[in-house]
Amino acid sequence: MKIRNIIIVALLGMVAGACSNDFLENKPQGSLSEGNMDDPKAVDLLVTGAYATFGCRYADSNDPHWFPLTNWSFGEVRSDNAYKGGGGLTDAIEIHDMETANLQSNNGHLDGKWFNVYCGISRCNSAIRALEKFDENVIKDKNTRLAEVRVIRDHWYFELVRHFNRIPYMDIDLPENQYTSVRNDEFTRDQHLARIAADLLDAADNLPETQPEVGRINRRAALAYAAKVKLYQAYKQDPETNAVVEVDKALMREVVNLIDQVHGYDLLDDFQQLDLLEYENGPESVMAVQFSKDDGSADGGRVNWSMLLNSMTGTGCPWQGDGFFLPSQDLINAYQTDENGLPLFDYQQRPDYGVVEVDNENGTFSLSNVDGNVDPRLDFITGRPTIRYKTYTERPCGLWVRNTGDYGYNNTKRFWLSPESADANHGWPWGASGLNWQIIRYADLLLYKAEALIEIGDAAGLEQARTLINRIRQRAANSAYVKDFNDPTIDAAHYKIGLYPAEGWTQEYARKALRTEMRLEKAMEGERFFDLVRWGIAKETMNNYFAAEKDNRTYYQNASFETGEEYCPVPVAQYNFSGGIYTQNPGYPQF
Repeated sequence: MKIRNIIIVALLGMVAGACSNDFLENKPQGSLSEGNMDDPKAVDLLVTGAYATFGCRYADSNDPHWFPLTNWSFGEVRSDNAYKGGGGLTDAIEIHDMETANLQSNNGHLDGKWFNVYCGISRCNSAIRALEKFDENVIKDKNTRLAEVRVIRDHWYFELVRHFNRIPYMDIDLPENQYTSVRNDEFTRDQHLARIAADLLDAADNLPETQPEVGRINRRAALAYAAKVKLYQAYKQDPETNAVVEVDKALMREVVNLIDQVHGYDLLDDFQQLDLLEYENGPESVMAVQFSKDDGSADGGRVNWSMLLNSMTGTGCPWQGDGFFLPSQDLINAYQTDENGLPLFDYQQRPDYGVVEVDNENGTFSLSNVDGNVDPRLDFITGRPTIRYKTYTERPCGLWVRNTGDYGYNNTKRFWLSPESADANHGWPWGASGLNWQIIRYADLLLYKAEALIEIGDAAGLEQARTLINRIRQRAANSAYVKDFNDPTIDAAHYKIGLYPAEGWTQEYARKALRTEMRLEKAMEGERFFDLVRWGIAKETMNNYFAAEKDNRTYYQNASFETGEEYCPVPVAQYNFSGGIYTQNPGYPQF
């Protein structure tokens, strides 16, 4: 496999900015390459092509569902939040291996992810080189466009670092025939993150605060992304074990300072508005991939093909998808709350919540152990049997899982419109819509800032962190609760969510609260596994998860997460491409 410059064949995805739709209405103009860049208008198409990398569909690779922008497999199925789903254990066995901590360097999905991301970087490099050929008076907003493409390129390098750790850095001006001479151990994780953050900040200096077109990256998005990268960088890791050995408080202060410069955003009033088209470029959207449906392009539009496999299926389901990406029972259990509406941190020592009881003789089912309190986000995020699925009134969520024997009965509500919506696809691709994918939303920034303040650890910062976390919990409390399917005057469960009191708010307790809140608020968004690695608790968390879940999912009986598996192995195909100069990550057999 070879990393190469990718020609533009379609305009698949843009990144959120401001208020006009003109940018999204550009139609494919055919193929072009870097060699005919004498026309400034053609250069602009290369810039649009850099934005299109978020669609993860290239001439060389048309399988974004296996190498997803959303990281549903790499960030959620690989964590304690989700099961693979699908037709059974051997259906997409590469993802089954992710789920059971059995990754090996010959896993084709790792190689595809690596290749796809470097395709995105190559396309960004082409756009940057083309832009730099012209003066500012020839290409309007040249410096702004350069900055936009650099942010996209930084996004892809950040993805590589947190997936693979040891990666080669391909300089913008590096000739393609020299790619095989670039080692993957020339820079450390910390050096990569420092370079990415510095480049994002430099790009921010050349970006306007807002953009006139939806899809253009602005200064605030660049600053927000720099804050996220610095948050990761602040956790210093042992290069041999990936254990967190130090938390850099100076970097945490930089995180706080950067987020304080990101103005003009707010939380949506109701958590469920995150999955409604009319709110997708609203106050909470800091940086989002723009998707569209029925826009004149092939296959029904520039929809989120990363989620192609994940729509529901099964008996009575309004869609007939492939049924991948299902919430774990452990995630459902984590939404239980105490008499004050606060999380039960010891939930793994308690019986499973909402266990499905099936009456095969009568073809009915019910839920047991549902007397306790739960956070309302449980039924905003997961689709549980007997519970209303969004605003769908024909029947409650039932046997909408393709393989209930292996994976249980629960499915996902996030990222889908309600099945009766005219904006949701009712044919192929199942359930697809123009719903955006949020790379950074305002709730993320509140949580990042709270995390930084907690790790800094002074009293005033701890109190501010409590306020930030409570602000997110208050939004969940104020959201419209899911109602009983048969009696819309009562709630579908005993929903109770409370705010953290000042009493007992120590650094240790605050850290536990923040990490729990990050999981409950961000579940299924592709971030969970990377959070665990950042905090240095992946091994402990995953082995506790396997122990808690092995009675539900028998295929976890022999699953074990080992030191060094925090990062994916460097794919053997890429080692071969390098001519044998790449080194493998610690924790895996050397090449």
